[in-house]
This record gives sequence, C-alpha cells and structure tokens, in this order.
Amino acid sequence: MTDDYIERILKARVYDVAIESPLDRMPRLSARLGSEVLLKREDLQPVFSFKIRGAYNKVANLSETAARRGVICASAGNHAQGLALAARKRGIPALIVMPATTPAIKVEAVVSYGGEVILHGDVFDAAFDHALKLAAERNMVFVHPFDDPDVIAGQGTIGMEILRQAPGEVDAIFVPVGGGGIISGIATFVKFLSPRTKIIGVEPEDAASMYESLKAGCRVTLDSVGTFADGVAVKRVGEETFRLARQYVDEVVLVTTDEMCSAIQDTFEDTRTIPEAAGALALAGLKKYVARTGWKDKRLVTINSGANMNFDRLRHIAERADLGGGREALLAVEIPEEPGSFLRFCSALGQRSITEFNYREQSTQRAQIFVGLNLTRGLEERLATVKHLSDAGYPVIDMTDNEMAKLHVRYMVGGHAPALSDELLFRFEFPERPGALLKFLESIGGRWNISLFHYRNHGSDCGRVLAGIQVPKADRADFLEHLALLRFPFVEETANPAYRKFLGG
Repeated sequence: MTDDYIERILKARVYDVAIESPLDRMPRLSARLGSEVLLKREDLQPVFSFKIRGAYNKVANLSETAARRGVICASAGNHAQGLALAARKRGIPALIVMPATTPAIKVEAVVSYGGEVILHGDVFDAAFDHALKLAAERNMVFVHPFDDPDVIAGQGTIGMEILRQAPGEVDAIFVPVGGGGIISGIATFVKFLSPRTKIIGVEPEDAASMYESLKAGCRVTLDSVGTFADGVAVKRVGEETFRLARQYVDEVVLVTTDEMCSAIQDTFEDTRTIPEAAGALALAGLKKYVARTGWKDKRLVTINSGANMNFDRLRHIAERADLGGGREALLAVEIPEEPGSFLRFCSALGQRSITEFNYREQSTQRAQIFVGLNLTRGLEERLATVKHLSDAGYPVIDMTDNEMAKLHVRYMVGGHAPALSDELLFRFEFPERPGALLKFLESIGGRWNISLFHYRNHGSDCGRVLAGIQVPKADRADFLEHLALLRFPFVEETANPAYRKFLGG
C-alpha cells in the first residue's frame, strides 16, 4: 500500500496549476531557538494555500465521463478555492458548500474562480452532510477535502519537495492537522525515504480530533470544535488519513489560540507575510515542542499552509500575540481606595513596562485594577512579579491564562459609580518610554484621588490615558493650574455624552 502512495505522489499532476513552493529559512526564529527553522511557503500558491495540490490532482485524474458531471465539495475555504480553480482549469462546473462561518475572503475567492457557493451550517460537518446530499441529487462527483487517495497524494508532493529542497537531513517536520490529508500525504512519503525524520502533527487544543483519535486507537468524533483556526475545524478525521497517521505520524502537539497568534507574529517578523491561523498552526507547535524537549542544533521544517484570512482578524491576533509569546502578563490587583494609592502601586512595579491599566472606583475602601505588564523573561518574570506584588501586600490574581478575562473582562472593567462625587474626566498624552506611566502619575501627584483610569500601550511613541479625578469644586482652579504646568497635552471630557452614558457617576 505504501508503494502505491509513493507512485501516486511521484505521478501527481499538481504542477499544472501549483508551484514548487520555496523552503525559506527563518533567521530571527532560528537564532532564538538555537536550531535551523525552515518554512515551507504554501501561502504562495495561486490560491494562497496547499489545498490546490490535492484538489487539482483529484480533478486531473477524473475520467472524461465523470468530469462532465461536475464536482462538488464541502470546505471551510481553502479546499473550496483549490477545487474551484481546478474545475475552471479543466472547464467543468464546481459547486462548493461552505459553513456560514467561513471568512468572507474565502467565499469571495471561490466565486472569483468560477465556483458556485452555498453557505450551510456553522461548522464543516454540517456543510459536509449537505454537500453529500446535493451530490446525490445533482449527480455530481464529490471531492473529499482530505479522505481521498488522490487528494492525499497531491498534498504528499509537499513532502517530496521538502526532502529535495532541504540543505541536509531534516530532524522533524511539523504539519498542521485538520482532517489529516496533508500530514498523511507528507508522512507517507517522508517516512519511506527518511525514516529518522520525525513527523509531528499540530492541532488547536479546541479542535484536537487527530490527537484524541490516536490516543483512543480509533477515530473519535468531537462534540464541538473551536473555529479560530477555521481551516482545521474538523470534528472527525478521515478514515484513510487516520490509518496512515497511525502508521507514520510520531506525535501530535496541541496549541492554544494565543500560541497561534504568537506564531503569526513570528512569521511576519521573518517573512513580512501574514498567515491565517491554520497557516501558523504548525509553527506554534514547533515552538512548543522545542520548548518542551530543549532541542538545539536541529533542522526543523514547518509549513505555512495558507494565508486566507480576513483583515479585521488582525486586531484580535495582535492583541493576543504577546500573551502567546510569553511577552505580556495580565494581573488583577486590589489596592486601597485612597489618594496616592495608584502612585504607590506603580512605584512597587518599578521600571516594569506597563502595557495596559484599567481601573474604576467601586467602593470607598478597596479598588480592583486590571493591569498588563510587558515581560522580557517570560514565565520566570511573570511568576516573580506576582510574588513581588504579593510580598508588597497587594492581593493579586494572575489572569494571563484566563480566557474569559482575556476575551471580555479586560474590556469591561468599569461602569457607573453612583456614589462618586466631584469627578472630572480628562484625556492625556505623554511621551511613551519605559517608566513613562510612573512619571505621569508622579506628575499628577497624590493630592487628588484618581477614580477612573484606562491606559493601553499601542506600540506608538505617544501614551494615551483616560483618567477620572475627584476634584472638589473649591480645588478646581488650583487643579487646572497644576495640569497646565505639567505640559502634557490634555482635553477635558467631563461633558462627553459617552462618559455620561457609560461611565459617569
């Protein structure tokens, strides 16, 4: 059976439409990890994904009679684009059933390649069942996105290219896993020619269908899957792909959303390109595996499997990348509600760079703040900071790994404070540099109580703060004179309707 796949891969018709994608070195990440990291650039394919290989190989191998019936598939996006382009190349119709949650960029791409799109269901499995029904009704050829020998062989050409392009023996290849098509194809070919090369699959923690199946020794159907990496959001791996994975895959690594975001940033910093979440999945697994094993002086290949991502997702990715890379900590800290308490807390932090500060007075005795800190030494520094604040008398909870806190609470710190009096609201700007927030608070001084505070470092040269300050009417002239002497640009927002509606006392 292995010989059959090797022959299929060697004869695959992928290069009628696909390119032999480059295997690029990632110099920054290689230096950081102490091993040579090579990136297989499947994002450079005509459809910005490896999926064109398997889809076209299947279509190219159809008989004339079968091809005239047209082709149909279910896909979260990349297989759909590949099949639409393959069908256009052969001059046959293509019907694509996609989950309703598919990013618009992928839907639009399918249409641009001449495919007819039907949106159905919220996950791949619902779209898959509907596509099978339509295939029977319309007598079309169903092209499975992963569980088909011709599709597997098409994806296997990636492994053939890697062994040809690598500058020497490869210690491990890290491969993204959805339904298992790409990893089964690569593993079958690579293990035939280079048995010592480890094949390591990577899945999201919330879509671990291959991991759970290999652990159970049989295919497992997940109750639900996360859709952040929509390209691998599959509840059940293929029957044939599972058979091959059991035989040839060494291990499957699971990664978090934050770790994928960090890998997207790593890819950008080395290549100035931006993969989709599933495209960066394998790199996230490589980093996690190296951290776990302590591997050094190895030659490691990872696959950028695609770059079809809606632009607006970059907001979320940028927010989470530092957390995934261990470069930011999120802490919930309790401080006394009294003048000068803010300043004392920032003094306790010392010269640590603050990335975010959310605060709203809630009682007359204690206040809860939500603070982000920049880290240069990862987990070690994070734990040391928590201990330092605890030793200084501040009750503190580490929220860095709390998903609800990261998704929601950090943006919801605040609300109305009905018992609050004499609050004025200001927007400030100050030069952004290490220690800048501490200097800003020292300049404001400890005379007046800060009752609302929001600050977020956006990587610019200017820090921006929204602050509520309790200033009795008798002190207002003195307070405004003090602000004028600080020479920080500021705008009073006390009359702003957004403040009155959502935050005002």
